Amino acid sequence: MRFQLLGPLSVTDGRDLVMLPPSKPTALLAALLIRPGSIVSADRLRDIVWGEEHPTTAKTALQSCVLRLRRLFAKYGIEHQAVVAVAGGYRIDADAETLDLLHFRRLVEQAAASGNDSELYTLRSALALWQGGLLSNVPSDLLHRDEVPRLTEERLRVLERVCDIELEDGRCREALVDLWEVTRVYPAHERFAEQLIEALYRTGRQTEALAEYRRIKGHLRERLGVDPRAELQGLELAILRGEDLGRVEVARRRAALAGHATERTAAPGVQDPQDSPASAGRDALAAPHPLPLPLPPIPSVPGFTGREHEVHSLVSQLTTERPGGDSERAPFAVLSGAPGIGKTALALHVAHLVSRHFPDGCLLVPLTRPDGSPRPAEEAADELRRALPAGPGTGRGRSLLVLDDVVHPDQVRPLLTAYACGAAIVTSRMGLAALVATHGGTVHRLGALDPEQSQALLTAVLGRERIAAEPTAALPLATACGHHPLALRIAAARLLTRPRLRLADYADWLRHDPVGRLSLADDPRMSVPQRLDEALKRLPPVLAEAHLRLAASPHDPLTTSGAAGLLGLPEDTAEQVIERLLDAGLLEEGQPGAFWTHDLLRAHARRAAGSSVDHAPALLRPPRHGEFPQLDGTRPAALR
Repeated sequence: MRFQLLGPLSVTDGRDLVMLPPSKPTALLAALLIRPGSIVSADRLRDIVWGEEHPTTAKTALQSCVLRLRRLFAKYGIEHQAVVAVAGGYRIDADAETLDLLHFRRLVEQAAASGNDSELYTLRSALALWQGGLLSNVPSDLLHRDEVPRLTEERLRVLERVCDIELEDGRCREALVDLWEVTRVYPAHERFAEQLIEALYRTGRQTEALAEYRRIKGHLRERLGVDPRAELQGLELAILRGEDLGRVEVARRRAALAGHATERTAAPGVQDPQDSPASAGRDALAAPHPLPLPLPPIPSVPGFTGREHEVHSLVSQLTTERPGGDSERAPFAVLSGAPGIGKTALALHVAHLVSRHFPDGCLLVPLTRPDGSPRPAEEAADELRRALPAGPGTGRGRSLLVLDDVVHPDQVRPLLTAYACGAAIVTSRMGLAALVATHGGTVHRLGALDPEQSQALLTAVLGRERIAAEPTAALPLATACGHHPLALRIAAARLLTRPRLRLADYADWLRHDPVGRLSLADDPRMSVPQRLDEALKRLPPVLAEAHLRLAASPHDPLTTSGAAGLLGLPEDTAEQVIERLLDAGLLEEGQPGAFWTHDLLRAHARRAAGSSVDHAPALLRPPRHGEFPQLDGTRPAALR
């Protein structure tokens, strides 16, 4: 059994969770768990449970409250977690296995001692232990006044470090997700504001960065009557000057700013922004150098396993010298497949392996915005020109581009032509056959991992000891995840945060709802259902409708004639639908003419079909006479 203090106070065995009711025993338990292994005086406990103006009967009532707490422990079979009476007070013993607060602190210590590759992953696991409002079911004004702020500060320090790592690694878009939220919850927290401003500027959002500086500056002046600290003021000045933060050693810049808190200097011709922001803005915008938009460098992929054949093939392709110094075409590869199948992870892993062959560096170029809309080629090309000034047209540069999440061939054709002196890895849910037809390259269609690769991934993340403790449980767990890389990583992350949860029990739990339960509450991006929902939103509505209807059907394998019957379409039209779904990564082809849908996509379609009790959703209603999907997503009135 495990106490969960980082949220509403609760008790769990890893499968079932009991939320304790607001009561005096609950307040007493919280007071003891906040100081695990330490003696909490009886006077302090009475103040916590009854308030500082507690009644004269509180001494006797405290003993009664302890008895009620012990009965509660007996009810849930945790008598070994005894409330110990000692001279002057009470104590409860706990460790990282029985109290999430201690588990959180242990993970933070492990992260600090680990290398950069695993520090972020470990800190994210620690933050995942925080579940909702801290002690929201504990009726104690004293705890909420004295202890909740102290515990909250521990979480904020970890979140601050996570955002620092992401900014240092160039993962500015990932950092923005956390920073938007935390700066609104803590509007006066200057360090988070500084991180948000930096992340916005590094992603090319200068106007928003300056607006955020004005927000924190106005808040501090209105509420506290002070100006932002020197680091924030220096960051605003750097943005107005159009400085490239990617070329400044962040720690050195901050140290310099801290040492000159009252002695800010301005570039020639640019006034101090606090004295004349309008003038500074005009001078900065008139500067001869364009505003740099640093692209994120290649992040690492902790615990990458499997895909040995693809890794070997890609490394060989990207590092083999082209005969005769041919620079007509950049060597490039297309990685395609279903959502969450591991395309980006493979691309980043290979990029790290071959990075020494590309002296101008390896750059990650996201070609889809956070809302799923494609970015135009001109926007990506503009970023590349600023990030690689010596590359195109000079014959000197050699870089590797990871063009991630491409939606259409026209997004990357100009980039492949302009950067022919380097190489590229293109990831896309689409097959991008038209791109390969015009620019050559190789295509790697990724599917689910095989059982050995799935087990290797679980072992890499969970550790050999955890897997060896249940040697027959890893395969059923991988099967429950459909051997799907994203699902496996989500499951492994959940198991890491629950060290006493058995793999076999977790696999059984997953099988009841394999899609709905493959999500992490602290990060909406780590969610199988959300990833699949996003994939459907990118399709024309009628094509999404066709996918859901076909995937939810019992036909396995699916044939063109079977699809035609299910959709009420002629076979030639059903064949077009199947081709589109194959290209979108939502269908796989086995033998010629036989198609199948991944188990998680089938479960997602069945879940969507059963999500409405009263009526069928528009995408799932039976087709009307004369309707069929067109390639442009329109519905003609009738067949002709």
